[in-house]
Amino acid sequence: MAHVEQRTPENPGVPGGVRQVEHLPFHEPVLAAVRVVAQGLALVAAALGVVGLIGWIVGSDLLRTVLPDAGASMMPNTALALPLLGFALVVAVRGPAARWPAPAARAAAGLVVLIGALTLVEYVAGVSLGIDQVLFGPTAGGVTAAPGRMASNTAAALLLLGLASLSALLPRVPAWTGQILGLGAVSLGMVRIYGFAYHVPQLERFGAYAGMALHTALAVVLLGVAAFLARPGEGPAGLLWNAGTTGALGRRLMLTTLIAPLLLGWLVLAGESDGLYGPRMATALLVCGHVVVFSVVTFAALVTGRRIEVAHARAEWQVRQNELLQAFMDHTPAVVFIKDLSGRYLAVNTVFEESIGLSRGQVLGRRDRDVMAPELARHARAADLEMLESGRPVQRQERLTLPIGTRDYLTSLFPLKDPSGSPYAICGVTTDVTERVAAQREVERVNRRFLALLESAPDATVITDADGTIVMANAQVERLFGHAPAGLVGRSVVDLVPGRMRARHKALLLRYLATREPRPMVLDQGLYGLHGDGGVFPVEVSVSCSRGAYDTLVFLTARDISERRQIEEERAERYEQQRRVAYTLQHSLMGEPSPLPYLPSAHRYLASVQDPGVGGDWFDVIPLGGRRTGVVIGDVMGRGLEAAAVMGQLRAASHALARTGIEPCHLMSGLDAFVGDLADQLVTCLYLVIDQDAHEVTLCSAGHLPVVVLPAEGHAHRLAAPVGVPLGVNDLCGDSVPYRATTLPLRPGSTLALYTDGLVERPGTDIDAQIDILTDTLGALLADGQADAEMLDRAAAKLVETLIPETTAHDDDVTLLLLGIPRTDRGPVRTGPRGDAP
Repeated sequence: MAHVEQRTPENPGVPGGVRQVEHLPFHEPVLAAVRVVAQGLALVAAALGVVGLIGWIVGSDLLRTVLPDAGASMMPNTALALPLLGFALVVAVRGPAARWPAPAARAAAGLVVLIGALTLVEYVAGVSLGIDQVLFGPTAGGVTAAPGRMASNTAAALLLLGLASLSALLPRVPAWTGQILGLGAVSLGMVRIYGFAYHVPQLERFGAYAGMALHTALAVVLLGVAAFLARPGEGPAGLLWNAGTTGALGRRLMLTTLIAPLLLGWLVLAGESDGLYGPRMATALLVCGHVVVFSVVTFAALVTGRRIEVAHARAEWQVRQNELLQAFMDHTPAVVFIKDLSGRYLAVNTVFEESIGLSRGQVLGRRDRDVMAPELARHARAADLEMLESGRPVQRQERLTLPIGTRDYLTSLFPLKDPSGSPYAICGVTTDVTERVAAQREVERVNRRFLALLESAPDATVITDADGTIVMANAQVERLFGHAPAGLVGRSVVDLVPGRMRARHKALLLRYLATREPRPMVLDQGLYGLHGDGGVFPVEVSVSCSRGAYDTLVFLTARDISERRQIEEERAERYEQQRRVAYTLQHSLMGEPSPLPYLPSAHRYLASVQDPGVGGDWFDVIPLGGRRTGVVIGDVMGRGLEAAAVMGQLRAASHALARTGIEPCHLMSGLDAFVGDLADQLVTCLYLVIDQDAHEVTLCSAGHLPVVVLPAEGHAHRLAAPVGVPLGVNDLCGDSVPYRATTLPLRPGSTLALYTDGLVERPGTDIDAQIDILTDTLGALLADGQADAEMLDRAAAKLVETLIPETTAHDDDVTLLLLGIPRTDRGPVRTGPRGDAP
């Protein structure tokens, strides 16, 4: 099969101006035969020219005229041009194979064009250029007005044939150019032949010039046909010689066109010559004959055209189906191929081309051994034969080595059967599963590692789904629960829990899974396991969750904590004993001040939960004689027994110094010297002296928090007093900072609140804001009431509740002391020898 490529300049988007490629079916033997015929016609025409040239050389009129009654003779230049044209066309018909004679052929054709063109110039201009007598003398063609000059129609025919030969010799020139020129030359020759056949001398020449010789006309026709057939697979000749129905129809119409008018004209003239009818009847009969002939040809063409339409529609449908099938195959990511039973490829897709590195044109019509490595080709053919022998589709996975590398493929082979059920082709679909196989291998490797990790875990581990059904368990489960791992798969995880506790355990699991993002947790409170022999034991369970796109897995790791529970119980018992001892020690060190009838008070003390009930906070209420009372509150930095011991010493020292009647600032200096003798200790302390007779209070602070006062009439606020450095700082700094005291009025009915930082200091909160809460709460609780002991006690409880919502979780000592100044003035109070109130 061959094809014709039509080039048009209208499509700028395609390189080279190729607009479309029209494929015409050709039989190569037919084209080869046409080329042989074209070469034969060119050689015959060249032979006629050689004969005429010989006639001029030897002076033979017979060779120059051929037929005595044929009229004009072949002129020398014509006799020379015909062999040149024959040679040029023979070379053109041979095509690209004839490379070396191509320049000579183009030169020959160019010389003929020059001869024909100059001769026509002589006729048109009425001049003689001397080219007519170059070969022979002035006697040549003495019968003409211009001796030796060829006829004007001959010169035109030679010009057309020369140009047609040049077009056939130049591949870049479209084929239709030379073919149309050749047909023009054929028309000039046929006019001369028709004139001879119908005895019309006027058709031999143009005007009064010499006419074309009969054998020259024959040579012109032969050369014109040869020029038309020089490239039989292209242009109009390609339409005529294609192997399809249009080619057959065109050949029939062309044959009818060439023969029917000639025969009809000859018959009509013969009847007219015999006197059967006159010229008018002859013309009518000629027209009628043409109508009949072409009517028959038309209906024959219609029948052929209808067949062509039906065949074309079928072909279009089949082509569309083939295009759809090919498009489906090309858009399939798998390798798809179709072979006949002998193994020749009938169709492949683009993925197939990419996989073997060959184009579709290099594959179709060939067998496996022509396009694949020998070993791979044998393997593919053996698979085809095995499938055909079984008669059933087969599927296999294999690893193949291709030009693109080693890949894993999943191949499906199945036969294509005709309506009778007999296979006529083999179809194969090969999918590249390299990534999937690699992923499967990776999954298997990960599974092996996961199982090894699961089995190496020291604790019993079970994996359940979202419903609590066990899907996997390790070997340690049997040691802990007494059940084989395989026997637990499919059972509920709550089967490993005592019966009375299963509902609670399941509720805990469901509550855990109900959270939006479950986090790993460890639970060890109230969880128990059930051994296969019925034994119950406490367990610690670590739970985590893995949520995928399709399922949820819960990982439960259980550990027997019976021994731990026993140790914890023993430790808790020892801790409680130590706590009771420490608590007793704390209260013995802190003491419990005696209530004073003229100074109601209430206090709260909370020890830190992080220590065994002891700390460094203390307070003391010291009678100083009359209605003067010393009040001290302090906080030793740190917690535990060491802070409690320091606190006990400071409480004793401050009590002793206060009983001497020492000024508050001197008492604070003495305590500072005392703390300086202790290693690495810091203490905040506040000492104040309440004089109810003078209605005033004198206080001195060593870094302690401010006193909050609620006047008899007014709002609660902080007492403005200078604050010195904490006790022990002077010793650390080396420079002594004196402590200063201040005296402020204190009206009857007022309430004082003294406290340590454990009451108002919390992580993440502002201590000033907490003191403000204490102040506001105190004002709200005691705004309208008499500050007696009972009311102060309730207020102390409410203040602790407000500032410390969770008293069981505080991490610092808390001390709160409330003092109420009675409104009634009872006069002086007598004192004993030691200044004690009576």
